[in-house]
Amino acid sequence: MAPSGPVDPVRLARGTAVLAGLGLKVVTGAHVLDRDRYLAGSDAARAADLQRAWCDPAVAAVLCARGGYGATRILDLLDWAAMRAAGPKTLVGSSDVTALHRALEVRLGLVSWFGPMPAAPLLADPGGPEPRSLERLAAALFGGAESVTGDRVIAPGSAAGPITGGNLSLLAALCGTPYRLRAEGRIVLLEDVGEAPYRIDRMLTQLLGTGALDGAAGFALGSWTGCGDPHPVLRERLGGLGVPVVAGLPVGHGTPQLSVPMGALGGIDAESCSLTWSIRYPDGAL
Repeated sequence: MAPSGPVDPVRLARGTAVLAGLGLKVVTGAHVLDRDRYLAGSDAARAADLQRAWCDPAVAAVLCARGGYGATRILDLLDWAAMRAAGPKTLVGSSDVTALHRALEVRLGLVSWFGPMPAAPLLADPGGPEPRSLERLAAALFGGAESVTGDRVIAPGSAAGPITGGNLSLLAALCGTPYRLRAEGRIVLLEDVGEAPYRIDRMLTQLLGTGALDGAAGFALGSWTGCGDPHPVLRERLGGLGVPVVAGLPVGHGTPQLSVPMGALGGIDAESCSLTWSIRYPDGAL
């Protein structure tokens, strides 16, 4: 289904073929190719597709076609009681889908996967999917995902706690809502795309000022594609918080894009510059 921006039908066809190649039976939402300006159809239609998929007992996983903008607009249109009654499912998506990850954590307490999407370039490229991204998505769906390793340490140490966070712009936009970031005791994943360092500084300052990052156990920093060099800002704003910070993880908008389970119990270790996790899969979920 498409909770955010409009979907390219050619890319969607390529991406669904890739998923079918994993042995999955792929069903597309009734409104997945709708278009309303910068949205994949009306708010009501996008919410209905998600609701219908989540409450369908034949559906084991809901994959978001792409990011863009719009997921925040449907959060209050979903029947969370009905979704809770339907039992646990797997949700996959990234970027704007950060809003759904936060809502699933707050409303349902579920683990969901921050990973590549079938109508986005890494899975729908004309030359074929990016191999590592696809391999790790398959591992996430079928229960064999591993740790991810970064390339630099901003602050030393090790920590454990549930993984939360996602796209920095979305986390800043969720401040003041029921789905705002609550970092206490958690490992916070952060990444973004196309944001200049001063804008990253502004959003981190907002999160710090609102208390959203208070009590964080540590930070795992993903890709910052098209962001110049954000690491001096990241070091300045996060490096002095007294918790471990590892960076350069291939998570977010870069290549490859490895999948990370939001809500799972995670651990970061500066010595190996890694983020690891442990998941217990509920009955009936992938």
